Amino acid sequence: MRFDVITLFPEMFEAINASGVSSRALQQGLYSFHSWNPRQFTTDVHQTVDDRPYGGGPGMLMKYQPLKDSVDAIETTIGEKPYVVYLSPQGTPLTQAKLQTLVEKPNLTLVCGRYEGLDERFILSEVDEEICVGDFVVSGGELPAMMLMDGLIRLLPGALGHNQSAEQDSFSDGLLDCPHYTRPVEVNGMKVPEVLQQGNHAKIDAWRMEQKLERTAQKRPDLYAAYLAQQAK
Repeated sequence: MRFDVITLFPEMFEAINASGVSSRALQQGLYSFHSWNPRQFTTDVHQTVDDRPYGGGPGMLMKYQPLKDSVDAIETTIGEKPYVVYLSPQGTPLTQAKLQTLVEKPNLTLVCGRYEGLDERFILSEVDEEICVGDFVVSGGELPAMMLMDGLIRLLPGALGHNQSAEQDSFSDGLLDCPHYTRPVEVNGMKVPEVLQQGNHAKIDAWRMEQKLERTAQKRPDLYAAYLAQQAK
């Protein structure tokens, strides 16, 4: 999978590319990463990428042309029009189901906004999809883009140490994950449930499913209701 990221701060992505699961996946060639700084596509000596909004108001907006030229450069490089995702608080929520759809795309271009956002004409003409990682505002799209990348990289075959790890993550089946325990058997009077110690995999699977349902109903009733509705179809 190829990630092309349009960002004013490409150095921020060293964090995801140099650590943990994503670092190993990069070394294995499971994905490639390419950053594009809109400042490289400016024509003035100050490399200006932002300007005041028409109609007034606080803050600045990222200009159309440097962003458009960035996308054009990506298209020239990969030989086809990229699928462009803009990380935006106005986008559709990022879910595990959305990740499972996006991971099928061989080339993904992520646009990281700054300031008060982007010129609307760029969004209308170049962006295929807006995605939001939560109902809150951060200083730029870089952290949301890394969250999206990390979620996708985990789904790439061979990225995780165990083939079933991604399948057992929370949300993979619409439910939260069940509790997990490791050694020792007892900690401060709290013991590992007996069923997990007995080695009966059918009973373990049943216990885990029961726990997932109970946990989801308690902590995320919205997910639980959606799960029940899906099961009723």
